[in-house]
Amino acid sequence: MLLSALSFSLMGVCVKQVGARIPAAEVVLARALLSVALSWWLLRRADIDPWGRRRGLLIVRGAIGTLALLCVYAALAALPLASATVLQYLYPTFTALLAWLALGERIGRRVLAAMAVGWLGVLLVAQPAALLGGMGRASAPSLPLIPVLIALAGALCTALAYVSVRQLGRSEHPLVIVFYFPLVAVPLSLPLVALDPVMPTPVELLWLVGVGLFTQLGQVWLTRGLTALPAAKATAISYAQVVFAGLWGWLIFQEGIDGWTLLGAVLVLLATLLSLSGRSGAGGRSASPG
Repeated sequence: MLLSALSFSLMGVCVKQVGARIPAAEVVLARALLSVALSWWLLRRADIDPWGRRRGLLIVRGAIGTLALLCVYAALAALPLASATVLQYLYPTFTALLAWLALGERIGRRVLAAMAVGWLGVLLVAQPAALLGGMGRASAPSLPLIPVLIALAGALCTALAYVSVRQLGRSEHPLVIVFYFPLVAVPLSLPLVALDPVMPTPVELLWLVGVGLFTQLGQVWLTRGLTALPAAKATAISYAQVVFAGLWGWLIFQEGIDGWTLLGAVLVLLATLLSLSGRSGAGGRSASPG
């Protein structure tokens, strides 16, 4: 799980390195092209029918995952790495709520408490001046509202994607579900790229390859970790991604981390663990919609 968290944090570094010039849709397309080729090879190697049974829901899951990635990558480009990562980790509370609404899974007091704690953590990370007044950052301004909302939308879409995966898991092979995500992401992101095409430099092309490579490595290590550890423990360890993100933000992008952000991160972690312990049969996931 630590290797998975490290890989996903390095994916965030790659996204941020190109995010100032390369649109989020182009980053999504680059990742999808690499993933669709690798997923197809894995399906052929395992002799599995790639097209699945519930194709409509598979396509919907791919579309939701694509929207989630667009939001996540846009937030990573606009916000400090640690803050963007913390905001994305609100997805377990969204998942619990959506699973209750869509799948009829019981939602208990712990999950309700997790939602309240998680949103308090988000408030401390974002520190909107209008709400905190003089209690906000003394050395840094409040985070910009639009990127914060985009990050929260990414967490919500990630939760929607996970709920759809829970439904698909009853009838589809995991490799088929994984394959449909980039398969749908390519045609959805292409028109957006065509609206604002940017030719990557050779260095930027390497960063884009890094996005796909580190994402794939993260998924591999994540799968291994989830098969060996309980969900709550695995998710707690995967939260090291926030620590790695803060470290890379400080070392590479000269981003500072204050006490409010640290406190907010702790509250979001607590909300994550509460939401998992309050849901029977819920599996842990890393904060990556793909």
